[in-house]
Amino acid sequence: MSYQERYQQWLQSDYFDEETKDELQSIADNQKEIEDRFYTDLEFGTGGLRGIIGAGTNRINKYTIRKATQGLANYILNQGDQAKKQGVSIAHDSRFKSREFALEAASVLNGNGIKTYLFNELKPTPELSFAVRELKAIAGIVITASHNPPEYNGYKVYWSDGGQIVPKRAEKIITEIKEIKDFSKVKRIERDEAEEKDLFKIISDEIEDKYIAKIKKLVINPEIISKIDDNFNIIYTPLHGSGNKPVRRSLKEIGFSNVRVVEEQEEPDPNFSTVDYPNPEAIEVFDLALDMAEKEDADLIMGTDPDADRLGILIKDENEGYISLTGNQIGVLLANYILFQKQTKGNLTDNGIIVKTIVTTEMVRKIAIDYGVELVDTLTGFKFIGEKIREFEERGEKDFILGFEESYGYLVDTFVRDKDAVIAAALVAEMTAYYKEQGLTLKGQLTRLMDKYGYYLEDLESIVLKGKTGQEKIEKILSTLRDQNPEEIANKTVTRVKDYLTGKDYDLEGNKEAELDLPEANVLQFTLEDNSVITVRPSGTEPKVKMYLTVAGDSQEDSENKLERLKGEFLNMVQEIIN
Repeated sequence: MSYQERYQQWLQSDYFDEETKDELQSIADNQKEIEDRFYTDLEFGTGGLRGIIGAGTNRINKYTIRKATQGLANYILNQGDQAKKQGVSIAHDSRFKSREFALEAASVLNGNGIKTYLFNELKPTPELSFAVRELKAIAGIVITASHNPPEYNGYKVYWSDGGQIVPKRAEKIITEIKEIKDFSKVKRIERDEAEEKDLFKIISDEIEDKYIAKIKKLVINPEIISKIDDNFNIIYTPLHGSGNKPVRRSLKEIGFSNVRVVEEQEEPDPNFSTVDYPNPEAIEVFDLALDMAEKEDADLIMGTDPDADRLGILIKDENEGYISLTGNQIGVLLANYILFQKQTKGNLTDNGIIVKTIVTTEMVRKIAIDYGVELVDTLTGFKFIGEKIREFEERGEKDFILGFEESYGYLVDTFVRDKDAVIAAALVAEMTAYYKEQGLTLKGQLTRLMDKYGYYLEDLESIVLKGKTGQEKIEKILSTLRDQNPEEIANKTVTRVKDYLTGKDYDLEGNKEAELDLPEANVLQFTLEDNSVITVRPSGTEPKVKMYLTVAGDSQEDSENKLERLKGEFLNMVQEIIN
């Protein structure tokens, strides 16, 4: 069926409501827009859906939400009666239509006889992960598009261990979704009927009480917090999202009494009206927080994205004022702090392990070796870290210490199985207080670590390529790099190539080939003679190709120069492919 035929079907079918048809009528003279909305189905990736809100098969709307949920329901029903009884936990963030989409998902599950547990208000994604485990649900759904711009929303699926579904399970759910050819065949019932059948439940405050209680137990040095609290100030912004209540509550209950929220960004706002887009990786979102911090001489500025799974921070530097730290730097500081404290208190076991993604800093590997702790890599995406935790649990052979990824995601302990900014905020605040009591800033401690392990510097460059043509260009970049197999990049010899699509690890110096022990993914990684690393992959959630660059030098200046050269040369190479 052509995109025009799909467009006409939506206009003419009695199944689609008048609001949807009015929206589609408004683009009747825009063939490019019609094509983009209907040339394909919004892809259900390895974690779920994410797309622009609007009418059409290639948009996220109540109909594509229903279809995806029917596929999930079919998969759950195939697991047997017990799975059906366990039910599905559902949460949502502050985005446009998030509550509506959450209720639509519940209506379809209920229509298939599957019980649902819906939070009474917006909640962080990690709290949904916790709820799945606490309620012993078979699955979980969270309606969020993380830190995407306001016009986006999404639909992420979790399984009974509390982790995001991994590719093997996602593929089976995708198969079920693709078998649904007619939107009108989706089963659903209204909330009143579902409540009468005892299929629809609202999650009580008890779940958050238990979640916060678990976070409080992660505090390593409560006596330091108590000692320094009168002289320790935190500025926090939830960026109009779901972190506001749980982050502030957890900080208060572990002993931080001087926490001030950025009032203009406190309340939920689907427009994210004070920022261009709500990403705590970008220093611009902290403009209002910086104004407050400078007036109040704050020790730490923290911000969480709309679904509160990512944490960004700004720290006070004696020479430069407030500076931002990268996700890699935050992860390195947390890893060293936790390992040092465990070792000091005699809690560091022989089977301790840290898990990171393949695009996350190698600096943490040196730290892990120093403390006698194992470190393993996973593919990009926290779902793979969650999968590793489950493997460790099943085998009973590893003590999970920390999981983190460069994109500002961290997890300590295993009562949550996804990155958790509420946990991270508590531990970063404690860590900052600890070093202040020692007479150090986080910048000072980071410099100490770089002096010891090397001046690692990382950067992420993305090229946005929208629509059908953009998707074709992204595929061309990866296929061309794979076929050309460059021998040199930025005047440095390529010594190693890891192709995660073919599962091959090519050692070009030793003329050896090995198998990669990771799932298949369209990712290429090049290691150069000076140990610089370039990793290229298409984004799983946005229309862009991502290029991760890592260098290590003898000084900050040396690393910055290396990174600038590498980035310039490689971007030129990619642009030549596109053009």
